[in-house]
Amino acid sequence: MARFELKLPKMGESVAEATLTNWLKEVGDTIDADEAVLEIATDKVDSEVPSEVDGVLVEKLFNVDDVVQVGQTIAIIETEGKENAQSETAKELSVPESVPQVEKQIQSATEITQPIENTEGRFYSPLVKNIASQEGISQEELDKISGTGKDGRVTKNDILAYVENRSSAKAQPQQTESQTAVAAKNKDTAKAQTAETAKPKASIAVSGEDEIIEMTRMGKLIAHHMVESTQTSAHVQSFVECDVTNVWNWRNKVKNAFAKRENENLTFTPIFMEAVAKALKDFPMMNIAVDGNNIIKRKNINLGMAAALPDGNLIVPVIKNADRLNLVGMSKAVNDLASRARENKLKPDEIQGGTYTVTNVGTFGSIMGTPIINQPQVGILALGAIRKVPAVIETPEGDFIGIRHKMFLSHSYDHRVVNGALGGQFVKRVADYLEAWDVNREI
Repeated sequence: MARFELKLPKMGESVAEATLTNWLKEVGDTIDADEAVLEIATDKVDSEVPSEVDGVLVEKLFNVDDVVQVGQTIAIIETEGKENAQSETAKELSVPESVPQVEKQIQSATEITQPIENTEGRFYSPLVKNIASQEGISQEELDKISGTGKDGRVTKNDILAYVENRSSAKAQPQQTESQTAVAAKNKDTAKAQTAETAKPKASIAVSGEDEIIEMTRMGKLIAHHMVESTQTSAHVQSFVECDVTNVWNWRNKVKNAFAKRENENLTFTPIFMEAVAKALKDFPMMNIAVDGNNIIKRKNINLGMAAALPDGNLIVPVIKNADRLNLVGMSKAVNDLASRARENKLKPDEIQGGTYTVTNVGTFGSIMGTPIINQPQVGILALGAIRKVPAVIETPEGDFIGIRHKMFLSHSYDHRVVNGALGGQFVKRVADYLEAWDVNREI
C-alpha cells in the first residue's frame, strides 16, 4: 500500500493560507479521484479540496478552524499502489557519501530523542515539525526560533533560514539580523496591540429585548479589511456628474436584439466597465499598487467588480485584461461572474489580481457614495443611480431646459500617490467616454 500526501493547492498569486472549515470525509472513508475531501475558506471565497487519487483516508493532520499554509500536507490517503521504499533505499545507499556527511546525519539522528510537540503559546505545523526532525533541531532549539507568521508562529521560511545559518558545531541558536528585526517589529506590534486593547472601551448597554448576532466569518474579514484600508491609505474623493442620455437611449434600442442573439442581458455595468478600462489606459498611474516606498505600475488592467451576496456581504470578482474585451465579451464576463458570485461558485483565483475596482451603489438607490479603497489598489469608482433630471442643454441656436438622464461618478483614491489633478482628470475622462457614446454603435 502506498501513502499519498494531500496538500493544500495554490489558490492564486496572493493567497498564502486558508482556514479549514469542514471535513467532508472521515478516517476510514473510501475516496475517489477528484472527490472533495474537505472545505476551506480564504479571505472571501469558500472552496473544496479534491483528492488526486483513489484510496482510503487514513490520517487527518489538521482540525476544523486550523490555518493551513499553501503546500502543507492536510491529510494522508492510502492507495493500492506499492511503495518503492526498498528501491529508494537501495538507490540512496548506492550513492557514496563523505565521512563528514555521514557523521552529520548520525549526530542529527542521535540528538533528537523526543518528538517535536506544541508547547504553551507555540503552535508548530506538521511541515515545521517535519523539517525540525529531519534537520536534527531539538524542541529547545525550536522554541527559541522567532516566528514571523501569524501570532508569532514559526513558518517554513523561518525554520529554513535558521537551518541555513546554524553552525555545524551545533552552537546555541542565534538569530539572523532579519529575524531580529522581524522579532523586534512583532514585539512593537504586540505592544501596540496591547496598548490598543488596554484603552477603555465604551460599554454597550444590552436590554433583555435586544438580539445579539455574531458576525459571520466573512463579515469579520470585511470589517478588518475596511479598517486596515482606512488606516493605510489617505482617502480623498472627487465627484463628477455625467450625462448618460445617449447610453440610456442606445441600450434601450439594442438590448432586445442583443438578448435574442447572445442569450445574455445587456446591463449598464459592462458599458461603464469599458469606459473605465479605456480611462485606465489613458491614465496608467491610476493602475498601480503601493508596496512600502515603491510604486508597482501594473501591466494588465484587471477590473474588480463589487457584487452583493444574498447574505448582504460583498465580494469582488475580477475581470482579467478588461481592456482587451469588446462589449460582448465584457457583458458575458460581467454576467458570468455576477451569477456565480451569488451562487458562491467563484474560484479563489477569480477574486485575486485586481488592479482597480468599480462598485455600483446606484443598484441600491444611492445617487453617490464614498467607497473604501480595495488594498493594495489606489482607486475605486462608485457609480450612482441614473436619474431623469432637468438640465441646461447648450445648442448653436441657444440654451434650453430639457429632460436628461444623469448620474454621479464618485472616485475615491489614495492621496499618498494620487494627487487631486490625476484623481479628478481620471474620473472626468470616464464621464467623457460615456457622454460621447455613439448612439449608432453596432454590437
